[in-house]
Amino acid sequence: MASNTAELNIPVADPNDPYAIPAAMPSSADKEPRSFDVADFPMPTRKQEDWRYTPLDRIEEFFDVFKPSGETTLVISNVDGTPVDPEHVTVSQTKLGEGGSGTVSKPNDRASVVEWNSGHTATVVNLTGELAQPVLVRVIGGGEDLDALHLVIAAADGTHGDVVVEHNGTARLAEGVEITTGKNSHVSATFIQEWDKGSKHVGNHRIHVGENASLRHSVVTLGGDVVRIRMDQDFGGPQGDLNMLGIYFVDPGEHIEHRTMVVHNHPECKSRVVYKGALDGKDAHSTWVGNALIAPTAPGTDSYELNRNLVLTPGAIADSEPNLEIENGNIIGAGHASSVGRFDDEELFYLQSRGIPETEARKLVVRGFFGELVEEIGVPSVAQHLMDVIDRRLARGEDAAMQAVLEDK
Repeated sequence: MASNTAELNIPVADPNDPYAIPAAMPSSADKEPRSFDVADFPMPTRKQEDWRYTPLDRIEEFFDVFKPSGETTLVISNVDGTPVDPEHVTVSQTKLGEGGSGTVSKPNDRASVVEWNSGHTATVVNLTGELAQPVLVRVIGGGEDLDALHLVIAAADGTHGDVVVEHNGTARLAEGVEITTGKNSHVSATFIQEWDKGSKHVGNHRIHVGENASLRHSVVTLGGDVVRIRMDQDFGGPQGDLNMLGIYFVDPGEHIEHRTMVVHNHPECKSRVVYKGALDGKDAHSTWVGNALIAPTAPGTDSYELNRNLVLTPGAIADSEPNLEIENGNIIGAGHASSVGRFDDEELFYLQSRGIPETEARKLVVRGFFGELVEEIGVPSVAQHLMDVIDRRLARGEDAAMQAVLEDK
């Protein structure tokens, strides 16, 4: 009697060409669609991997196409407030899908495709040559009406320069960002979220690093009721270098979420992802999900991702999930690490035993926790501002704790 069971055919790799057959299992980069069509994305639920940590009920307005309020404004200048040099920086408004917009990958979740279909225009910042000082893009929220914003940052071949994007005010903002760096360019892009209380920001960064180019991509989130930023990146050629830095400080009741996806798809590229966060107060909630994929086409890869969380008070929750997929064995290195911990009592005791009051000792510990990353951002005025904000946040948390003690009495 013949068997109805077909023999399983498993491909065998050629030992002389280990990259001829990709991994049998799909990578995380392949599980979700890439599309400009909203219908291709199901409504998010907590059962979906991309949304299982997100408080969906607090951002459900970002999941259906809407009419933007147009209240968000952009102001672009040099970091010292002077006008940009038109020889090296040009700014233009274009229809979505034109002028370089829509060219860096495609929307990759429900929120990003809704942003694309809700907005009508993109602001395009083109960089070329050697920039004398950082370009500052100020995104100013105009209120609580739902708005959409699309920003394109494009660096030509051989460009050297810095861009700082600051978010301030009150907003409910769906934001799409596309970053592309040309061959042999060296660029840093720093995004600061310092929203007022009650603000919501759902963003997506799509990043393309050119051949032999380096990009330092920094995200600093210091305010907002809910902030969720997803970042997807790939390389455009060999010997690309990506450095992703993240800093976040979460207050009571806030949800701050960062998700990174690094795709090594070309040979001899390097990536480093380092995110650090502090949580202070009841129901402060942070989420970091770091994904790294090393494709069969990427021999000589050097990749590492790290997340550290410092819980300053009871009642805060930090989710930390590094994921690493390696689809070839000819790599320099790949690794990941994450941790969630409270203040080190020994550090505090050491400082207090030398006459430093507890309040100042806590500030010193947190400053040390963030200090290296803040300096690595590489823009002195930004670094000083960030440390000042962190100090103010710590002082505010201490005042709130003292008030709670007095009320208990």
